[in-house]
Amino acid sequence: MSETPWLTIVGVGEDGPDGLPPASRRALEAAEIVMGPARHLALLPDLAAERIEWPVPFAAGLPVLQGLRGRRVVVLASGDPFWFGAGSVIARHFAPGDWHALPGPSVFSLAAARLGWRLETTRCAGLHAAPFARLRPDLAPGGRAIVTLKDGAAVAEFAAFLTGAGFGDSRLHVLEALGGPRERIRETTARDMDLEGIAHPVAVALELAGEGPAIPAASGWPDAFFDNDGQITKRPMRALTLSALAPLPGEHLWDIGGGSGSISIEWLARHPRMQATAIEADPERARRIAANAAALGVERLRIVTGRAPEALDGLAAPDAVFVGGGLSQELLQTLWDRLAPGTRIVANAVTLESESLLALWHAAHGGELLRIELAEARPLGRKRGWRAAYPVVQWTARR
Repeated sequence: MSETPWLTIVGVGEDGPDGLPPASRRALEAAEIVMGPARHLALLPDLAAERIEWPVPFAAGLPVLQGLRGRRVVVLASGDPFWFGAGSVIARHFAPGDWHALPGPSVFSLAAARLGWRLETTRCAGLHAAPFARLRPDLAPGGRAIVTLKDGAAVAEFAAFLTGAGFGDSRLHVLEALGGPRERIRETTARDMDLEGIAHPVAVALELAGEGPAIPAASGWPDAFFDNDGQITKRPMRALTLSALAPLPGEHLWDIGGGSGSISIEWLARHPRMQATAIEADPERARRIAANAAALGVERLRIVTGRAPEALDGLAAPDAVFVGGGLSQELLQTLWDRLAPGTRIVANAVTLESESLLALWHAAHGGELLRIELAEARPLGRKRGWRAAYPVVQWTARR
């Protein structure tokens, strides 16, 4: 990194420069140009620097900033620019030697300090530009979270989301303009949220309570979480399949024959860096997969409407592949020919024809071949008996 980067990213709070450390104040005094949101620019004292308001949408400001290269520029960002802030977006567009950052306290740190919460055990999420459902996997009684929201009106919308999910008893701490003279903290519950005049910037700290269904931390979520037309890998088989797929943080899954999307959705829920592409031939099922993913907090799932193997063209290479539908000799051969060495393949078969195909591939390429038979207790007259599901043959191999 060069000794004198031309761009400095300064984290500023609601009290403006008065609360900045000496290094950040010196950067402002030496700047030729200060660029930032209108509310941050309004906090500045008289400076010799030219002021440029960052445009909306945010991406529109990046070319403007590029055009200032070579001049001494300070960009103002809220709190810690690299904690759900603009810092990482700016850094992606410039060389390491172009910039350096002087962060301030984040809104999450300020909220935890006001409430006395342990930040390392509190879920923190930036929902100012993301769907509320991204928090859905974290909704469980006894949990705590701190979220940023886009404006005061979003607080009522967020409370309605929590109530609709069955967590209306959750206590909300509405945190306005933390760290500045306009700071205010008020409490309510999600169900009773009727606060008015909520000022921007706003965050909400919540103590979760309610009778809503919580998503398990283990694989094999209840089938009821997934809207489906019967084309779904059922809960026990899904848990076994995800175990065979063995997801690792940051890996990419191809879910071929997505059905309801249950496999790829649970794969994504394992870690925020997971990636997945669901390939589904039926357009209605593809739409259902998208709706399920959005409702369960993993809207980043990519969905390709088409039939494999043709629909696989142009997709980013996977680390693991699940074949839940459309199993054929052509598909397996295409996968074997094009996948990188080390890619994991898991295929489930129910029909005799597909079982025979997996047996042949197991004989030729090794791996594990399992026959899984499950039965569920059901009423049988006045007593109970076992109702067996179709046995499933599962082949797991590494390319």
